[in-house]
Amino acid sequence: MEFLGTTQLASYCGTRKSCLFPDLAPTSTTKDTYQSYYLPGYRHLSSWRPSLLHKVVSVPPRSDKQFNPTGRPPTILPAARSTLHARYSTRDWHHANMVQLKGSEDSRYRAGSLNADSVRLMQNKDQLTYQMQEDSRRNLGERISNIDFWRSELMYELECLLKETQALETAKKRLECAADEMEGPLKVALECLYHREKRKGIDLVHDDVEKNLIKEVDVFKDCQEILTKLAQKISQQLGINRDAQHALEQDLSDKNSAHFIDEKCFNLRNTSDSINFYHGVEKADGTVSVPSTWAKFSEDNIRCSQHARANSVKLREDTEVGLERTSEEMWNHFISTNLAFNNRIAEVADAKNKLQAQLAKILQEIFQTEDTIMLLERSIKAKEYPLKVAHTRLEGRTKRPNIELCRDAPQFQLVTEVYTIDDTLQTLKQRLQEARDTLKMLLHNKSKLEHEISVKANSFFIDKKCMDMRKVFPSTPRLIGYT
Repeated sequence: MEFLGTTQLASYCGTRKSCLFPDLAPTSTTKDTYQSYYLPGYRHLSSWRPSLLHKVVSVPPRSDKQFNPTGRPPTILPAARSTLHARYSTRDWHHANMVQLKGSEDSRYRAGSLNADSVRLMQNKDQLTYQMQEDSRRNLGERISNIDFWRSELMYELECLLKETQALETAKKRLECAADEMEGPLKVALECLYHREKRKGIDLVHDDVEKNLIKEVDVFKDCQEILTKLAQKISQQLGINRDAQHALEQDLSDKNSAHFIDEKCFNLRNTSDSINFYHGVEKADGTVSVPSTWAKFSEDNIRCSQHARANSVKLREDTEVGLERTSEEMWNHFISTNLAFNNRIAEVADAKNKLQAQLAKILQEIFQTEDTIMLLERSIKAKEYPLKVAHTRLEGRTKRPNIELCRDAPQFQLVTEVYTIDDTLQTLKQRLQEARDTLKMLLHNKSKLEHEISVKANSFFIDKKCMDMRKVFPSTPRLIGYT
């Protein structure tokens, strides 16, 4: 049989001259005992000893290259037996396995605990990070709401201030226009006095017409002085309004910038492309206000604007009162002066006034017709985009593959929509053409009315020889500043 994993052709089989012991002499005795050989440094393995009994037979001397004909291994020499005895016991083997298993189980338990704790830690930190991010986002949303509130307040106040400033500028222009308009009647009154000095004979008398003309000149000069002083006050108030407007616009611009920045920060997500690291930014503090001073700044600007608007409203009221009073006074004197000339031109003036009233109605109707034409054109233009959408949808649905090219409800609806929009466009275009024809008719009537008015005016100028210079007296809207 094979000996402990070695073949019978192993190098230690047979007698070799290189062995530690000399060759054995031939003998026929059988050894019933076997003396063990122990390696230095190893403990005595008395519990593990081979129980095989080997018979040592006599082997004749032979050369080194000759094999043992019997096929049995020779006696194990001490030098070769050390390999058999350098082994652990079964208990050591089981103990080592048990220690290895226990150590592996402990390490696996510790690894499992670490993994579970790590998962819980990551979950807790993820929840904390998410909560902090949501709190920051909520705070940003509240800040955006506050900015929106003050921005709406500033925009409302700025809009009111701009309207008030525009109204005040209009009032100033009205004052200036009214003062300029007085130059003409004043000059006409002075020229009338000058021309009346050319009267001859008995007609050169100090009559009511001459008294009214002298009084009219004094009234015109007083009214001009009142309107000029009001215009100067309005100029000063406009400067105050512009300062308040600048403060509101600057504050609103800052609010818009802050709203844009905070909204951009509010919309940032973990997947945004624009996020980056900015180390040390949390330590920098460049703020210049706190929420209370921040809100008070806008509140002060609004109050300043409101105060300016209140003063502006008062000035406009004074302007309205002054314009109406001066206009009424001038008209009263003008009418009283012209009473002597109205009898001879009554019928012509009546016809002229009716034509002018009709012309005003025609102009109003022309304006409304032009507005209708503009609305019709816009409506026609607006219908083109729905028609394009319907056409595009129909064209896109023609590309459906195979069985999907179905004449379904959307297909019928789209076709109906196209026909309906086409019919609507045709109706609107027809109505547009009718409106344009009506506008041409109105313009033609306007031209005829203007021609009739010019004819009546020519007749009026011929009949009213003494009123040639006074016919240009401004109307009430012009006297109160409307051009």
